[in-house]
Amino acid sequence: MNLSKSKYCRGIQCPKMLWMDKHMPEKAADMGKEEIFKTGDEVGDLAMGYFGSFVEVPYADNKSEMIAKTAELIDSGVENICEASFGYKGLFCSVDILHRNGDGWDIVEVKSSTKLHDIYLHDMAFQCYVLIKNGLNIKGVYNLHLNSEYVRNGELDLKKLFTLEDCTETVFDMQCDLPGNIEAISGYVDGAGDTEPYKDISVSCEDPYECAYKGWCGRHLPSPSIFDVYRVSTKKKYEFYDSGIVSFEDIIEKRPKLNKNQYRQIETAYYHLPDEVDKENIRACISEYTYPLYHLDFETTQFAVPPYEGMKPFQQMPFQYSLHVQQYAGAEPEHYEFLGKEGTDPRRALAEQLCADIPDNVCVLAYNMAFEKGRIKELAEMFPDLSAHLMSIHDNIVDLMVPFQKQYYYSEKLCGSYSIKYVLPAFCPDDPELDYHALEGIHKGDEASAAFADLPNHTPDEIAVIRKNLLAYCRLDTLAMVKILDKLRAIAE
Repeated sequence: MNLSKSKYCRGIQCPKMLWMDKHMPEKAADMGKEEIFKTGDEVGDLAMGYFGSFVEVPYADNKSEMIAKTAELIDSGVENICEASFGYKGLFCSVDILHRNGDGWDIVEVKSSTKLHDIYLHDMAFQCYVLIKNGLNIKGVYNLHLNSEYVRNGELDLKKLFTLEDCTETVFDMQCDLPGNIEAISGYVDGAGDTEPYKDISVSCEDPYECAYKGWCGRHLPSPSIFDVYRVSTKKKYEFYDSGIVSFEDIIEKRPKLNKNQYRQIETAYYHLPDEVDKENIRACISEYTYPLYHLDFETTQFAVPPYEGMKPFQQMPFQYSLHVQQYAGAEPEHYEFLGKEGTDPRRALAEQLCADIPDNVCVLAYNMAFEKGRIKELAEMFPDLSAHLMSIHDNIVDLMVPFQKQYYYSEKLCGSYSIKYVLPAFCPDDPELDYHALEGIHKGDEASAAFADLPNHTPDEIAVIRKNLLAYCRLDTLAMVKILDKLRAIAE
């Protein structure tokens, strides 16, 4: 079979992925990787200028055109060739940056992550193998990834934004394994023919990336299974699976080492036990909520390349909040909201509006308060003139998640989790006001994040619709908190 560097890396993770790609691609789940690809393209385009001037090999469906163009650029003395392309006996790769180094070349692989991962080494080793077979003198192999500590101050500084990590020794050591790996991957895919090969599920279904065929290859699993037990590591789940502990019945019979909360999930589901309610501790939690009570939820987005002052790569940037305010227990809430202007840094305007909407020293309720507190602390550090007020908000946040995290209320419907996406349908299963599926365009947090980041790329009419959808989505998050608290209060009483 023909192997590109991406196919080779997929084959290293699990060769059956390549067979499925070829014969049964319709079985792949939608992994929603469009934003990841867009981020990779953005970082890759920016990194091209890391070593100065460069020439990019244009993409062509006919790879021989890219290979010929690369040879032409090498002969003409170009110092930095981006997407330099090479083929060898059915193998093909495009090198992100081929950097001339004296009488030889350095391979530079660009990644949009903030650290080196093992799978990147396989990627670079494949490129090194192909280029050596083409007669190039490879002197160095490097991974160019984002520096998580870089803080933007003025124009982007590529030398500080990126970290150049030397992988030469490791990649050279891996060369002896390449022929065997290529033969094994090709033999597996071609040897199976048109009949789906058997390969049991394993950690490779999720490491280093979650496989789109995981559901198909795991279709034999009972529901629920060991893979549904909350907060068991991926490695441990597959160890249990390999030892024959698969169903909840297996777990109950063999009693593997799990914590009491995990056994509560398993036994509640297996025996269909009734809901458990610790009224005393629920009342103790609720007693911490004083009125007026401010229900707060942020929406944030991330950028691989920080677009604004004071930002790091992938830093959470709050662009929106919803606030439901109750003057007393059970009161009809008043609603306040903020949504930043598209294409601008929304943080100052958000911080100012937050201070206007939430007075000093009032009780603020969040679900998983660590997230909201983290964003508020960052805003306080960025805007010293607002710091005292923002830290007053920060210091007075209490967490609606605690009664569920501590399992003061537990139901089979929670599936061991205390995430609001499980709590809400368990608590308010038939409330039409809380139907996220009925929303237009945006139904969950990652969609909201992507929608805001992409707003500048739309027409004014489209922007108006998307903004309306963003406000409707965020409003539902804090309305859900109001309803959950009302239900908690009723249960406790």
